[in-house]
Amino acid sequence: MGVQGTKRENQFNNERYVGLGEVKVIAINPDTEEYKDLLGIELKEESKATEYIGESKDGNTTLRIDVWVECAKLKGKKDKITFFLEDKQKINKEDTKKQYINTLGSCSWADDPNNLPDWFTKRDYRNAYNGEEEFCNFLRTWLGGLNFMLDSASLSLDWKSLMKGNIKEWRVQIGGEFSVPFIALYTVKTVDKGGEVKEYQSIFNKAFLPSYSLKNFRLIDYNKDEVLEPLKKKKPKELKPHEKFVVIVKSEFGCRDSYTLKDVKEYNSEEFLVASNSPISEGDPSY
Repeated sequence: MGVQGTKRENQFNNERYVGLGEVKVIAINPDTEEYKDLLGIELKEESKATEYIGESKDGNTTLRIDVWVECAKLKGKKDKITFFLEDKQKINKEDTKKQYINTLGSCSWADDPNNLPDWFTKRDYRNAYNGEEEFCNFLRTWLGGLNFMLDSASLSLDWKSLMKGNIKEWRVQIGGEFSVPFIALYTVKTVDKGGEVKEYQSIFNKAFLPSYSLKNFRLIDYNKDEVLEPLKKKKPKELKPHEKFVVIVKSEFGCRDSYTLKDVKEYNSEEFLVASNSPISEGDPSY
């Protein structure tokens, strides 16, 4: 084969959290009954929370995928990671390169398929679509019990079926043999609505980590610029998974919300001097 919704009743009141927390998936694109039974949310009749298929401004079909997770440290707190997919092939801003995706959900960019790297073309591949890379990155982490080293391993999206809202093959993986807990970055999004500043709980959707990675952030403070600078100078293949995560989060196209690269904790607005209401760019760095 990706925040809309309705008000949550008495769910942790107005508490918001920032930082790295271990989560498990409990629902994907829930229907009205699942909202009530699994999430404890009573949707109003006029709610559009379960309307997942839409249309982009260019007239392309879009699909919103809401992955609901529960944080082990914040027992009982349920939040969603939202992915937006568009039925449009992904091309860089200069219209010089296309993005491709293979049957393991890995992506690569090239001006011509003949120039794709050998490691990538060992698997079947095709053109990638907008939002597909982010969703596949999530799947690769969540389905961490799958041995991607095996030739028989596969993690590919049936795009046509997906754009019709068919996500059954991913819903059945909830609690399945391949699904594992993972680390997600809790953030707080600040938005100016008519002169009134509002803050919303959010979760970064561009990168995730296996649970064991959290120990690295307890040993080193990756919030510091002097720790980040040496990482920027490394080639991507030289970075460890948690270091690559840090670079993605702190890049120009990374996280623009309030966050901390430490264990998840309650949000205190006074700790964040600069709040931004700018949306995360859909572009990609230096392709």
